Amino acid sequence: MDEFSFIDSIKQKTYSQSSLIKGIGDDAAVFRTSMDIVTAVDTFVENVHFSKETMNSFHVGYRALAANISDLAAMGAVPAFYLVSIVIPKEWEQEELVQIFDGMKQLAEQYKMDLIGGDTVSGKELSISITVMGYTMKDKSRFRSDSIQGDIVFVTGTLGDSQAGFHVLTNRDNYIEPAYFVNKHRMPSPRVEFSSKLNNITRLALNDISDGIASEANEIAEASRVTITLVDELLPTSTNFNQFSLDLQYKWKLYGGEDFELMGTVSKEEWNEVKRIAELTNTMVSEIGYVSAADPVGRVFLKQNHNKDIILEKKGYTHLK
Repeated sequence: MDEFSFIDSIKQKTYSQSSLIKGIGDDAAVFRTSMDIVTAVDTFVENVHFSKETMNSFHVGYRALAANISDLAAMGAVPAFYLVSIVIPKEWEQEELVQIFDGMKQLAEQYKMDLIGGDTVSGKELSISITVMGYTMKDKSRFRSDSIQGDIVFVTGTLGDSQAGFHVLTNRDNYIEPAYFVNKHRMPSPRVEFSSKLNNITRLALNDISDGIASEANEIAEASRVTITLVDELLPTSTNFNQFSLDLQYKWKLYGGEDFELMGTVSKEEWNEVKRIAELTNTMVSEIGYVSAADPVGRVFLKQNHNKDIILEKKGYTHLK
């Protein structure tokens, strides 16, 4: 199949976003809106960010788009559009490529996202670059720099499940509910509904957990110039997470990547509103610490039961190791 036939096979026949004026078919897409526009881009490379060993083509597409949507959720944005540029090696079959786009399409349909452009070229290794666009109400985008002393630190969902899923896929053994962990790795659920309903919160810092909570907490601490203290026993993990060794549990919940949950800070006065929105959207949310001081450097400490507080370094899951 040539490039134009392939593009024709994956493009949408109808569009969901009323702001779209022109989608695929011209040199560029056109849309018009009165809201603030939020955009993000990520690139995913075979054998760096994914492999056929642990994912089929459908999951590659699904998770790649999920990672980008999670970035929008961290900004408080509602997803609207996405563009995909893909480098295709000759050993990938046409049906596999179609499945990649089917994975994206299934997730995109949940949010009424429209595919409005991209590019296809040949190359030595499969590489997918996705650009997403979303909307927020004016001046309601959420930034890492909006945390201040006295804030409550919170997180959605549970930590470490994606890395546990990767472990299950690459270490064949008898596990309890392996499908749960595998699904969390392959098909994460971005917290769009939860974050987009926090519009009434006056001040809120958010970050998505793509590289582990230690790394994400440090990003907020550095951007806001504060010290964040996380409490070890408050970090939420899933029911069967304790089947793994204590060393792996500790590593994954703090430094494991690709959970695509949200962590944030909010004032004590507005914490109840965050919990109300969490209940309204059926989102698990946990208080896990506090912003303890102003700090020009920005640091994160872990408070451990019966042990001395330790500094959590800005390290976590990286695809380049």
